[in-house]
Amino acid sequence: MVPAALYLGFAASIIWVGQGTYLTSTARIHAKDYNLHEGTVIGHFNGEFWGMFATHQFVGNLISLAVLRDGTGGSNNGTTLLFSVFLISMTLGTILMCFLHKREGRTEEDTQDSSPSFCASLLSLLKTIITPLYDVRMLLIIPLMAYSGLQQAFVWAEYTEYIVTPTLGVSGVGGAMAVYGAFDAICSLTAGRLTSSLKSIAIIISGGVLLQAIIFLWILLGYSAQSGVLGIVYPLIMAAVLGIGDGVLNTQLSALLGIFFKSDTEGAFAQLKVWQSGSIAVVFFISSYISLQAMLIVMLAAIAISYTAFVFLTLREKASPSSTS
Repeated sequence: MVPAALYLGFAASIIWVGQGTYLTSTARIHAKDYNLHEGTVIGHFNGEFWGMFATHQFVGNLISLAVLRDGTGGSNNGTTLLFSVFLISMTLGTILMCFLHKREGRTEEDTQDSSPSFCASLLSLLKTIITPLYDVRMLLIIPLMAYSGLQQAFVWAEYTEYIVTPTLGVSGVGGAMAVYGAFDAICSLTAGRLTSSLKSIAIIISGGVLLQAIIFLWILLGYSAQSGVLGIVYPLIMAAVLGIGDGVLNTQLSALLGIFFKSDTEGAFAQLKVWQSGSIAVVFFISSYISLQAMLIVMLAAIAISYTAFVFLTLREKASPSSTS
């Protein structure tokens, strides 16, 4: 399992950086071709992508709900069904990728040598990864990147174990996460449509972070497992709100990086996945050693730090708007 996990993580990192770079560059060229506002187009493209991506949580968890509804999730039939769905999805995605093509943009980078030496390529790669860290804007966004990973891991590791399973059972995890995925998808599409500039990004992120903070405070201070209808409704409400927050962070972080780091898109999205993946790993490593209450305090502290840094970034850019143009 460990080698498989290492391989999947390595492959996913390449896919995610490529996705962010391709989507952003395509949005920029589309905006230039049709004389549209670049920030708005980047927001729309990211909203549509993340909305479609989040539907996998809805569909996949509905399948999990169907497989686990009889409480025999480890049966061969259930495993065969899940892996068949995975295989079909991967095959379809690979076929669709064959139809992607590089759109020609009017940039100086296109005139550079397209076949540099191996050493030059390696040095260029290292420079691409490290260069964004010299930008104050990236340093102020990193806490929000890390928090986006923390909140995802919290849902997968803590919410399902301590909130859903005690009231809905293992078979109910799929249903709760399907609700999470549905609201994630809807919010991604909506937030993407509302994104146009740093001001709109700041407003949307503020709303998403506030909603998640309310849920964390509710669990920490006032929530207890209920019986009857409330025992079903409360976890689903939490799933919906947490899904909204995840949709906000996914779309707005991608749009923010696309707007700020036009000359180093690959490096910016590489940083996003490094900090997201690192924080996810931290949650899974420590979840067995700390209580739910301690994890909630960590989440609230992460919100405070990341949102403070983001507000400072917003005020800084408002004072010098030329840096975002």
